[in-house]
Amino acid sequence: MSDIWMGIAPERRATRVIAMAGPGETILKARLLTSPAHPRALPTLLEAVAMWQGAPVRAALCAGEKDGASDSTIYREAFTDYGGPLYTVDWVAARGARRRHRDLRGVGDFADLRQLVLFEVAR
Repeated sequence: MSDIWMGIAPERRATRVIAMAGPGETILKARLLTSPAHPRALPTLLEAVAMWQGAPVRAALCAGEKDGASDSTIYREAFTDYGGPLYTVDWVAARGARRRHRDLRGVGDFADLRQLVLFEVAR
């Protein structure tokens, strides 16, 4: 199996996460709290997806500024651990205004985050 591509977008009201097995198959979409309750939450999530799927995760953390200015503490935790054998995390600059649509399932359509994963993680 090829790598799992994951996008993480901390925002003012929530942190959105999308995981994809290639460009056409979404395997996980989540809308989580803005900040994780534990400093190992992000690495543990990435490791869990890698172990569940049996493939390494290549993740992009979509950040507004590289210096860590954010309403979320996820930046601080994410930049202390760039990965290992199960996952890698790359910082990716946020691009322009984000679309915020909700679909019938309640978590949103994630089109902007899916596009970021395809352009940044899959390269």
